[in-house]
Amino acid sequence: METKSRSDVVYLVVVCLVTGFLMKIPQLFNGVPETNFYERNAGLIVLLGLSAYWFLTSKRLSVKHLIFPLAIFAVSAVYINLLPPVHYSETAVNHGYSITLACIHLPLFLWCLYGYIFIGFDATNLSKRMDFIIYNGDIAMLSALILIAGGGLTGMTYALYSAIGMDISRFYAEYIIVLGLVSAPLVATFIVQHYPLVMRKLAPTIAGIFSPLVLITLVAFLISVVVTGKDPYNDRDFLLVFNLMLLGVMALIVFSVSETSLNKRQRYSVWMLLALSVVSLVVDGVALSAILYRLGEFGFTPNRTAVLGSNLLIFGNLVLISIDLFKVAFNRGEFSGVERTVSRYLPLYAVWTLIVAFGFPFIFGMK
Repeated sequence: METKSRSDVVYLVVVCLVTGFLMKIPQLFNGVPETNFYERNAGLIVLLGLSAYWFLTSKRLSVKHLIFPLAIFAVSAVYINLLPPVHYSETAVNHGYSITLACIHLPLFLWCLYGYIFIGFDATNLSKRMDFIIYNGDIAMLSALILIAGGGLTGMTYALYSAIGMDISRFYAEYIIVLGLVSAPLVATFIVQHYPLVMRKLAPTIAGIFSPLVLITLVAFLISVVVTGKDPYNDRDFLLVFNLMLLGVMALIVFSVSETSLNKRQRYSVWMLLALSVVSLVVDGVALSAILYRLGEFGFTPNRTAVLGSNLLIFGNLVLISIDLFKVAFNRGEFSGVERTVSRYLPLYAVWTLIVAFGFPFIFGMK
């Protein structure tokens, strides 16, 4: 075990360094535009690093398993970098909405591919899918803690070197900070692998704290919308915030479902999740009606179509989760049914990200 732990540390260091090197390509090779490179490749590089580390440290995977994910990453990298550049002005994007959506959704598709690697290519095993959801919540929390600690270290380092008259800000920002950012999820993965008991105590507590806080915030927000008369039907920016909030709440619900089975206060958690799901359905219903109204008034565009598709997916997921939670709350079902619903729904998100990333630039003519 100790030997494996040491080898995993070596793999971690190597993958972090290689990932950091790939992120420095614009600075190492003249003629590579930074904005365009990071917009298209940052998520791809981080997920490639995570996939490589998981493959190297997993006993269940063999070399033959390497061919499929490598081919997908290679095709994705070539495809996204061959798409026409998106030009920006001071006021708005001149064109390329479908390309921008492809850049956003490609990392989400590769995240699904990483999940396929994580579960050992066993797509029929629902419990492994739930393990992947739990893992994502764990590394999200750990990565946040690592980045907060890194921010404190950065501030202290700047102060120490400033005290002796040395300006290291440019070097530190271009190399150390970049390396730290891409390494955070990798280090978090290492911790989850080797110290799982830490997260089994922390994650349910975090989920239990944030679920009621988000519920209160959502209810207060809906009341404020009514009181202020804010109109999501004609205010595009407000509708965007509405949808971003919904995505965040949906992620919290899915993560909380994965952690509730580990929580001794399951009855309280079930009712809290049911209330959060129902309120989220109301929010999603308002968002969907606003999107449909804008489609009727202004027609289909890449952005409106993408928002409509994602909202329909979330709405369907929330309906199924709410039904299962209702059954559990009134002793008509087991909580494992909620977990199965969440696990079974994941491939639909993968298919949608695939359609947007690889289909939208051709369906909408790359505009």
